[in-house]
Amino acid sequence: MSQNSIRWEVIVSQPFDENSYLIWVDDHTECLVTECLVVDPGFEPDLILAKIGQLALQPSAILNTHGHSDHIAGNAAMKEKWPDCPLVIGINDEAKLTDAQLNLSAPFGVELISPTADRTLQHGEMYQAAGMEFEIRETPGHSIGHIVLICRQSEPWTVIGGDVLFRGSVGRTDFQDGSMDQLRQAIQQHLYTLPDDTIVLPGHGPPTTIGEEKATNPFVSG
Repeated sequence: MSQNSIRWEVIVSQPFDENSYLIWVDDHTECLVTECLVVDPGFEPDLILAKIGQLALQPSAILNTHGHSDHIAGNAAMKEKWPDCPLVIGINDEAKLTDAQLNLSAPFGVELISPTADRTLQHGEMYQAAGMEFEIRETPGHSIGHIVLICRQSEPWTVIGGDVLFRGSVGRTDFQDGSMDQLRQAIQQHLYTLPDDTIVLPGHGPPTTIGEEKATNPFVSG
């Protein structure tokens, strides 16, 4: 790791074992409060709020890798606590925030509606938050507007991966706007081209590396 390394804390939300992340830069200073990025707040936002307080973090942005309900369910609680904290999502999944059919909550009888986005992200742009810089890559297949974010500030690099690539698996593609062909292409073009030691923080399950998945993933070969 470089001197200013990227750190993260995962909070697993039920009922879908969804990974919400707090991500920040460890700059080895004595700051009383450190800014962080809140990623994909799920159905148990109280756990996220408690962890933020325990770690003395201050959210500077709320990021959704995509708009499915298990990854946006905690948006409202985050915005209620920090109303000036921008809510950010890929431009092609923005509509899912406020449409219970599109975000897949209505079929489960939940009718979940998120606050609207304060900012949308597009493929190829650079996004800065909490002292970190990320390259945005659109990775459709699980959700049409899914994005991953690549941070090169520490060694190894870190990818906020959402529901694209898992350890030994990939995101589901049987939703209305899903496509296994698109997902496979996105993984091969936008993830498998990264260094093998790049860490992937997935939306479900444990972290993995690009090299491990290229060598062993049964769904998308390297």
